[in-house]
Amino acid sequence: MWKWEADGHAKAVIAILHGAYENHRWYAWLIEKLRMEGFHVVMGDLPNHGAKAKLSRVHDEDFKEYNKYTRNLIENAFSYDLPVFLIGHGLGATLVLHTVHKRKYECAGIVLTSPWLHLKLLPGKMSNALTSLSALTANVKMTHDITFEKLTRNVEGRNEMKDEFPFKSVVSVKWYRELQYMMRNLVIMTKAEFPNMPMLVMTGEKDGITETRQTRNWLHQQEFTEFQFKEWAKCYHNLFHEVEREEIFVYIRDFINNALRRIGYIIE
Repeated sequence: MWKWEADGHAKAVIAILHGAYENHRWYAWLIEKLRMEGFHVVMGDLPNHGAKAKLSRVHDEDFKEYNKYTRNLIENAFSYDLPVFLIGHGLGATLVLHTVHKRKYECAGIVLTSPWLHLKLLPGKMSNALTSLSALTANVKMTHDITFEKLTRNVEGRNEMKDEFPFKSVVSVKWYRELQYMMRNLVIMTKAEFPNMPMLVMTGEKDGITETRQTRNWLHQQEFTEFQFKEWAKCYHNLFHEVEREEIFVYIRDFINNALRRIGYIIE
């Protein structure tokens, strides 16, 4: 877990959860932009991601580890005694939803980009069949065919993803089964179950990994008094690596500043 202090007086704290197979270094650009705008940032690597990804060849970690890590990250953000915002991308967005739903954290707002609520690109040709079989299949390995080219159309963004940590998208059936269970529970969540707080959800029009229509439907089925949905034209899955990321960042910054104004903060 790492913390980056704001450049000057901090307005709020932002905890970031990255997506599956990624690591915190992919978010260096976003972290610096937030810090320069007056936000403390808290972030780390999901279990078996980042440096620890070098130790194994497959993602088979228990989702309880993910949930514990997410709680830890959020509680670290609250230690500053400032308003807390959560930014979750992909699987990180799904973990944000699951944890806030279970723990009822009182955040100042949530930003979700390309949340995994329903996957368009599935791991392995037989994934649906395998996950319905007995526990004997739990350790069967499948490749989730996500490549840098599917994450962004921006060459500069792809280069930022290439670092010393391995990008491995091989998962076990057990891992995928747990992912499906979490996504399904969020999708069938009844109205008013999720804490009412400002919510910004953004997707890419050309996202080939998630079903963005399902994401939009989920948002409109909730009973939030304040929410925004934005689909970015031509963009792929990883919005923070796309050509339009400066505009995307301004959209997020304005959402956060507006949320702060509504709770009594003076934003210059």
